[in-house]
Amino acid sequence: MPTSPLLFDLGGSGPTTRDIARTVKQGGSDALTEAERRADRARYQEVACRSALNAVKGMPFDWTLNPYRGCTHGCHYCYARRYHAQFELNADDEFASVILVKKNFVDVLTRELARPSWKGEYVAVGTATDCYQPIEGHYKLTRGAIAALLRARNPIGIVTKGPMVVRDRDLLVELSKVATATVYVSVPTVDEHAWELLEPGTAHPLQRLRAVRELVDAGINAGVLMNPIVPGFSSSRAKLERTVKAIADHGARFVGCNVMFLEDGTRAHFMRFLETEFPSWVPRYERLYEKKYAPQDYRKQVQGMIRLLQERYGLPPRGEPHEKPDVRSEPEQVGFAW
Repeated sequence: MPTSPLLFDLGGSGPTTRDIARTVKQGGSDALTEAERRADRARYQEVACRSALNAVKGMPFDWTLNPYRGCTHGCHYCYARRYHAQFELNADDEFASVILVKKNFVDVLTRELARPSWKGEYVAVGTATDCYQPIEGHYKLTRGAIAALLRARNPIGIVTKGPMVVRDRDLLVELSKVATATVYVSVPTVDEHAWELLEPGTAHPLQRLRAVRELVDAGINAGVLMNPIVPGFSSSRAKLERTVKAIADHGARFVGCNVMFLEDGTRAHFMRFLETEFPSWVPRYERLYEKKYAPQDYRKQVQGMIRLLQERYGLPPRGEPHEKPDVRSEPEQVGFAW
């Protein structure tokens, strides 16, 4: 039976992300003929990475790890949408439906950790796209990476919306004994309507909070990031309080928050989402997001509210587990009546 020729000579490695970008630029994402379509309707293209550890600037950390690019969680506000443009893929549907899988990720990471030049610096895992999105159950690249980091006794922090992180609590417990190992579970809100609108491919917020409880009960330093708080969707005082209370009720060791920011591809995608679902909100958002960030006064009001709620429910802020929050004011209402 005749077979179609391979788009790439896969050999023992597979195409690189550069090969992918070149192919998509010439023929669009349909040219990725070796991408496997799975039951979730996303297509998964295996690639060979040249490096696993990624140096970054302007962040609270210097190194990141991301075994996947693109994310089936499909959160409309996700800042990582813009990164898909690096591969000539768009920040809209293709971000959530064309996922690049770094098949050799664990082997490359193991070699990098063994280099004499590597000094065991803190590594942030899952910063570009979620390292526990559903496909991780098949490839187990994140688990393999944690095992490699454990062998190297290397400190890490993991950011995820995926309850699958509890699968790896055995490794995280062992790593916690020899280095820093913190899990930041993203739960922007427990409001079901906001969750359904903004995070169409994610697990239920309470399922994520149950994962926090399991991690903490296992002795792992785990808490919650209410990132991002999205004006109008999750920023009212009542919604913020319900969320912080639920976080406290599930035993989180800390909580942090940031208001949504919009730039490049993410901004364009989010505004299109508003135009389709909430067209009357577009003018308000155009005023609120004249720049990348919402106005400083607005952000201070939101953060001030969170500080008050942290104190009320006994939750320390992220990065300051032993310091009492400095509460200076009590805003009556988060800005713009949102």
